[in-house]
Amino acid sequence: MKNIISLIIVIGIFVLIGLKLKVNKEIVKNRIYIYDKEKPIKVFAQKIEKKQIEYKQQFTGSFDADKEVRVNADVAGGITKFYVDEGTKVRKGQPLVKLDESLLKTQLNQINVQIETLEKDLKRYQVLAEADAIPGVKLEKVQQGLKTANSQKQSILIKLQKTTVRAPFSGVVTKKFQEVGAFAAPGVPLVMLTNIGDLKFTINVPERNLSLFKKGKEFKIQVDVYPDLNLKGKIIRVGNKGNMSNNFPIQFLVKNTSGKKIKANMFGRVIIEEKGNKPAIIIPARAIVGSEIQPKIYKIENGKAKLTDIIIASRFEDKIIVAKGLKEGDVVVTSGFINLFDGANVVVN
Repeated sequence: MKNIISLIIVIGIFVLIGLKLKVNKEIVKNRIYIYDKEKPIKVFAQKIEKKQIEYKQQFTGSFDADKEVRVNADVAGGITKFYVDEGTKVRKGQPLVKLDESLLKTQLNQINVQIETLEKDLKRYQVLAEADAIPGVKLEKVQQGLKTANSQKQSILIKLQKTTVRAPFSGVVTKKFQEVGAFAAPGVPLVMLTNIGDLKFTINVPERNLSLFKKGKEFKIQVDVYPDLNLKGKIIRVGNKGNMSNNFPIQFLVKNTSGKKIKANMFGRVIIEEKGNKPAIIIPARAIVGSEIQPKIYKIENGKAKLTDIIIASRFEDKIIVAKGLKEGDVVVTSGFINLFDGANVVVN
């Protein structure tokens, strides 16, 4: 009797387990989403109409001096005088700093005495050599010694000239690095000289906008603090390497105002305004699928999405000008790309 009861209990347990597994299977089955490829996908779309191209783009950047250099001495020596201070305007060749020249003058006096002695010896040896009183080699040694001494004198004279440090170009002294009494040596900066008569203006442009900028082309540039100034900038450099954000540097040369209102490190912006001569096909940039190297769009034909290649003429703001692949009257999907595929049935919201 006990065995029968145990058997019934075991059978009951297995039946309960089986029922539980069946129920769990139905629950899992109900949770699995089975995608129906024939079911229409809801999308947002836009009907293509040709529009007149008219847009305005701005790229922010900053001004910098066209010429800026740290002026240093070519010879070593103590600083005895500063002819300029910070803010002093200077002309090219104007004295900036005077270095101690006493040691060089002493060397010059010594070499002058040596030259004078050698010249006397040369005259005497020339007379003796003509009379065959001395070997010719002695005369040659004096001649060579005099030549060397004159060369040393020229070297000292050049160094003496360099004890006056002069401006390499016209500009403004924007910083003093040393004071009177300090020791100057080649490579050690004395003053910073800046010329803001011409300015460099640099912007960073996304890869998609690089086609707008060509070397030698001119653009309107606006200064943030002087919005009424009308400036023109000519492109002098288009960067060949982008930064971490894949933006490329574009550099312009800008002529400063007569009063040099624009200073280095001021901010400004390049303004691009364009009006087309004839209407063009313009679509939202969000309609593009894939990369801009091989751009595609979904075109709706007979209730189906058709993946279509296009050629981009240019891009501005958040819009694309299409050169080829679309015509007026076409309907393009602008959003709702989830689960969308070539040939899918669609319904437009």
